[in-house]
Amino acid sequence: MIILAATPIGNLGDVSRRLVEALTTATVIAAEDTRVTVHLLKALAIENRPQLISLHDHNERVKAVELVELARDTDLLVLSDAGMPTVSDPGFHLVDAAVAAGVTVTVLPGPSAVLTALAVSGLPTDRFTFEGFLPRKHGDRMSALREVADERRTMVFFESPNRLAASLIDLAEVLGADRRVVVCRELTKFFEEVKRGTAAELAEWAAAGVKGEIAIVVAGAEKRVLDLATGVAEVLAQVAAGARLKEAAADVSAVSGLGKRDLYEAALAQKPGARGPAAPQHPPLPF
Repeated sequence: MIILAATPIGNLGDVSRRLVEALTTATVIAAEDTRVTVHLLKALAIENRPQLISLHDHNERVKAVELVELARDTDLLVLSDAGMPTVSDPGFHLVDAAVAAGVTVTVLPGPSAVLTALAVSGLPTDRFTFEGFLPRKHGDRMSALREVADERRTMVFFESPNRLAASLIDLAEVLGADRRVVVCRELTKFFEEVKRGTAAELAEWAAAGVKGEIAIVVAGAEKRVLDLATGVAEVLAQVAAGARLKEAAADVSAVSGLGKRDLYEAALAQKPGARGPAAPQHPPLPF
């Protein structure tokens, strides 16, 4: 089988007993960085020296089939550098290939930067979405942020410390300067820091430079209160941009609180080309 194993995201004391047992008995490990795995084995005083196979973003698609076949005959332990494999780390394509081939996949749960940042943020945790890394380029990043501008669930992003300030500036511009944001830095490590504030405040704070592993937690958008006329105008604008009327009505309903059916019917009546009530039909005259 294939065993996805979570590794500590910072503090080595977070290693699980099951992970130690798996590392002690593993014969083959697919690792994001084999040097990191060697360091982990030494840090845990594990004498086992399994076969190490490099599995990273650039070779995973090519390696997946080979590793799946290997896993038919032996257990394959899969590790990323930190946290859970497949979550913004290699492993997804391997699991996808394993499922297609009927090879068993299981998990050794453990530390997760996404859940750790969410829990410590102080923002709502009942509904959330993980958005991964923001795009590197400014234009692509702005587009990505516009797509989630009306998202009402709490959002978690990963970001490079070198791009943090620029991303927070873009976030403040697209989502609003007053949007609540939490930057989590070096979670579980000695210099752990959790910085809370508005998007504008944290953009100013980050301008001086920030180091370490970064997770950004962003409050969801508040439901907008629209009157029906304004809501219908937004529906028709989306339709004009290429959206289907039913989907546009559902989208505006989700962020405005207006009834989806009410929006749909009102927009349908105003849609260009919409016909009025049908004229009554009379039986033909007898001549």
